Amino acid sequence: MAFDGLETPFGKVDRIEGGAATYASLSASFLADKIGVISVIGDDFSREMVNELRNRGIDLSGVEMVEGGKTFFWRGRYHNDLNTRDTLATELNVLGDFKPVVPQGWKSPRLLMLGNLSPSVQLSVLSQLENRPELIAADTMNFWMDIALEELKEVLKKIDLLFVNDEEARQLSGEYSLRKSARIIQGMGPRIVVIKKGEHGALLFDAERVTFCPALPLEEVFDPTGAGDSFAGGFMGSLAGREKINHSALRRALLFGTSIASFCVEQFGPQRLLSLTRDEIDQRRQEIAELMCAD
Repeated sequence: MAFDGLETPFGKVDRIEGGAATYASLSASFLADKIGVISVIGDDFSREMVNELRNRGIDLSGVEMVEGGKTFFWRGRYHNDLNTRDTLATELNVLGDFKPVVPQGWKSPRLLMLGNLSPSVQLSVLSQLENRPELIAADTMNFWMDIALEELKEVLKKIDLLFVNDEEARQLSGEYSLRKSARIIQGMGPRIVVIKKGEHGALLFDAERVTFCPALPLEEVFDPTGAGDSFAGGFMGSLAGREKINHSALRRALLFGTSIASFCVEQFGPQRLLSLTRDEIDQRRQEIAELMCAD
């Protein structure tokens, strides 16, 4: 849970709510009933957003609010292609001393999503669980591969599914071919690897086969900041609504994640997610499915 300052070719916002937990929980709430968030905020974080999350049934008992503290802040500028960006400012604030505490009611979840934070924080959450979830997913990035690779490898041994983009998959595996990359990463622990390719869709590698989901070509993309987290939230929310997590459920989750992410980029921050409806998601999911060539 964070604040972002964003500059894109379409405009600028100095301060807007963001953060992986915000995007992912909002996205999952369209598809799942029981969602809990573990994070940390300062007392400057938007009360409106906190109320919005609660009104959607999202349990915030795992969110620590530090009196007098400031919430994590990131400022970035996107280039014209919206695929590359420059970080202009990073202020860890209360996140710098974050020690996650898993509430008692969430120590035996069916599904767990470890957001893109330090591998040590991810391991801390795993160590507090009383029972192993049916599926553990994690997100990570190049930064942690650069400075905490050994700890990241420990995380990989304990999870079932990894979300990475194509650049991150290549760095982690040392291979350019994404198929080879996925196989090497699977050998590190996760049996399922989801590789995000931005405007070029996403690939899912599991024990059965490789599945590709195209991204819907959009006329305008205003802000890609929360797209990956929205994708992960939609993906996990879809799995939460299925009795069995098999290849069919994973394919369905891929479509839902892609659908919700395509809405997220239409406005700055999480604004589009706040006005989104389930009917819109289902309609777009059908549009994306129709992009696939099939007999």
